[in-house]
Amino acid sequence: MQIQEYFKTPIWIEEKPEFIKSLNKASDPYIKEAKKRNKDHIKKFGDFGIAHHSTPLTVDSKFRDFHNYVGQKCWEFLDWQGFDMSLYQTFYEQSWVQEFASKGGGHHNAHIHWNTHVNAFYFLKCGPDTSYPIFHEPRTGARATKLKMKPGNGIFHGTELVHFKPNPGTLIIFPGYMEHEYAVDYGKKPFRFIHICISAILKEMAKNV
Repeated sequence: MQIQEYFKTPIWIEEKPEFIKSLNKASDPYIKEAKKRNKDHIKKFGDFGIAHHSTPLTVDSKFRDFHNYVGQKCWEFLDWQGFDMSLYQTFYEQSWVQEFASKGGGHHNAHIHWNTHVNAFYFLKCGPDTSYPIFHEPRTGARATKLKMKPGNGIFHGTELVHFKPNPGTLIIFPGYMEHEYAVDYGKKPFRFIHICISAILKEMAKNV
């Protein structure tokens, strides 16, 4: 039997540790300010069960080299998939840094980000005992007709969830349509990452943007 595979979902992963030191330093004030905004929660519950979410990073020159690098990689990600990128211009929809609560409980439920074509994670603080990203089967038809899987571990064509255990400096790029979440963090080690959302807009439409 000849095997043909179609409708795959690509995920790019790269180790890029050279950004860690500068971006952690640049992120510190944002995380400090985010914790101030969450002071009522911290006062009531302690630093538990929350993600400290920064304001946008795209206007900060300290992140410019990083944003340029990731933006180019995201453009290449779309081009590599066969999209005619000569017709499109890519823009940053969002870029922010998050740090999960120091006492544990930080997490994200499964979600997608509207109106984005590429998402990226860059991990600044993480380890074997911290949270990690989980990706869901993106094909709605496959999810609706999913059968019971064989017992045991492994990644198969029928697998519904996959997860990655990142290192500090890991960059993950994936399609904007992929539903993703973050496992509950136990607060054993600091967990901090940058999340990026990028959109591709027709150049004719982008002239006025």
